[in-house]
Amino acid sequence: MDINKKIQGLKSIIKEHAPLLIAYSGGVDSTLLAVITKETIGAENMHCVLVDGPEVPRRAVKAAINQSEYLKIPLTVREGVPLSYELQRTNPHDRCRHCKLGTYPILQQIADETGCTYIADGANASDIGEHRPGIEAFSSCGVIHPFIMAGITKLDIREIAKSRDLPFWDTPSSACLYSRIPYGEEITGEKLRMIEKGEDMLHDIGITQARVRHHGAIARIEVLPKEMERIISHREQIHSFFKNIGFSYTTLDLKGYRSGSMDEVLKPSS
Repeated sequence: MDINKKIQGLKSIIKEHAPLLIAYSGGVDSTLLAVITKETIGAENMHCVLVDGPEVPRRAVKAAINQSEYLKIPLTVREGVPLSYELQRTNPHDRCRHCKLGTYPILQQIADETGCTYIADGANASDIGEHRPGIEAFSSCGVIHPFIMAGITKLDIREIAKSRDLPFWDTPSSACLYSRIPYGEEITGEKLRMIEKGEDMLHDIGITQARVRHHGAIARIEVLPKEMERIISHREQIHSFFKNIGFSYTTLDLKGYRSGSMDEVLKPSS
């Protein structure tokens, strides 16, 4: 389908569900949804909510707030409900479902406070078919997914944002810090801090897309293939830094960055 037709379809969906509250992360998807929603129904008929917690990188929170201010998007930041001790201990493969079910009441409360009739997120058509228990959980609560409903993919989203000269169009994709820890391995504050410090360091040396996967004493770094050379050129600095934050060994995943690499254990390898 022509991208302009998809956009028109998206705007129709937004109008049908106004006033609209958006689960906002500051990422490309939710930010574009917020921009188009504001454009379609006006800032007075929408609201964005960033649910903050230990799984959200501090860098991402700051960037999301700054971006909302720049784009003049109404935003509320609200502290989330932490995972239960049992879920942190067992870290099940449907962990995201539990997170979303814990987040939904917060979104609904703010929707009530701001007079929003519907709640939406930035899930897109590219997410269909992947391991996304969080989307299923939100759907079960009545949260709508405008991009999916309009047939808009991740590639479409970046193309739309770029065509509008929106400054976030090429922002690297992000995900909660929990996703850096293998299923079945306990989530702890110490692990999250190690991961965040490691990723911040990689960003500071110029790596645009980085994941630090926590495998006990081993850090498995994922970056885009084109950025592997930079990792190698900084290997002594990286090894020393990662040693200081608690990793005994630091490795580079030669397959490179890919979204949801921890989910690979859930399906046959290719």
